[in-house]
Amino acid sequence: MFEQIGAVLERAPADRERTPVRRQSRARGRCEGVFWRRTNRQDVRTIVLAARRYELAGRQPGARNGPLGGVAIELLELFANLVDFRTGRLEPSIDTLMLKLRRSRDAIVRALKHLRAHGFLDWLRRYELTGNEGRGPQVKQASNAYRMSLPDCARQILGRWGMTPPVPDDRVQAEAERAASIEAHRTSLDIEARTLFDVGDNPLGQALARLGKAINLRESARQTESPSGSINNRKE
Repeated sequence: MFEQIGAVLERAPADRERTPVRRQSRARGRCEGVFWRRTNRQDVRTIVLAARRYELAGRQPGARNGPLGGVAIELLELFANLVDFRTGRLEPSIDTLMLKLRRSRDAIVRALKHLRAHGFLDWLRRYELTGNEGRGPQVKQASNAYRMSLPDCARQILGRWGMTPPVPDDRVQAEAERAASIEAHRTSLDIEARTLFDVGDNPLGQALARLGKAINLRESARQTESPSGSINNRKE
């Protein structure tokens, strides 16, 4: 019996060593395709701006921080500079975040939790192969895959900065009528005045206007000479 217990105890550490990863971790390189989303500089800056206003709006009188905290805002600003706009790839390690922001691990972890709790950030835990042969851990914990987002509550606080308001119908109609009036006026001008209207009353516009006027005069002279030439040909 003691031999059986010893065999079980001997195997137990080895079993734990083969999977030293946290729960709900996914294989790195196989889970990010549906998680990361393409983004752009304007979108990520909007998220950062919304987080700042959300922090100010939620700060109680006399309190040092709001619901997110200063470190969380710093983290979000760093993520905005690290994210790959084309793919949405964002996977810095905790050590990298500590080094970039010069903050402790506890401060970084707390800030990440606050951002996730309030909807500004989400992540996937991941693991990767170690490459070890034989006994020993076959996988290890990898850095998280992060994704920034803009929660509805922050979008409402952000107001007009979060979404571009639609143009009123009367304004669209007024702009269309103004454009039609300008085009009608432009069409009524001669070539010299039209050139100045398009290019502007500047040296370039004046030079082009003179050139256009000269071409117009030459065409007019050619049209005037054509009938007399035709009459002479008929007489011959």
